[in-house]
Amino acid sequence: MAKEQGRKLIAQNRRARHDWSVLDTYETGIVLTGTEVKSLRQGKASLVDGFATVDRGEVWLRNVHIPEYTEGTWTNHEPRRSRKLLLHKDEIIRLIGKIQESGLSLIPLSLYFSDGKAKVELALAKGKKAHDKRQDLAKKDAQREIERAMGRARKGKW
Repeated sequence: MAKEQGRKLIAQNRRARHDWSVLDTYETGIVLTGTEVKSLRQGKASLVDGFATVDRGEVWLRNVHIPEYTEGTWTNHEPRRSRKLLLHKDEIIRLIGKIQESGLSLIPLSLYFSDGKAKVELALAKGKKAHDKRQDLAKKDAQREIERAMGRARKGKW
């Protein structure tokens, strides 16, 4: 059987970049059971309410929904169980320092397979206020208008 190559996206948290300002990202491994991997291979997962915590020197992914495997038996997993994330010890120590000193949060951005192994893109993020969200939307609208005007100018429809 041929080995998987490249990156296959399973789930993405699109609201994360809207609700949080991302300061840094980490690629982490994740500890899964067999039926969780099979369910992920079917492309089913939800990161919407997910977050990560650091407990006793270990990073845990919480509240991420991986539905039960349909062909699973009594060995099926619990859909919203806590899952351990795999990071280097020095990265965990750095994360603990940043989280404690400045009140930042760990948010999962995406869940994917990289060369056959399940990975989570974890973001060190700070929550946005309502006015920050409005400013981001205004910037996006302005950029869209600039691109439209440039497109019209290129086509000679000025």
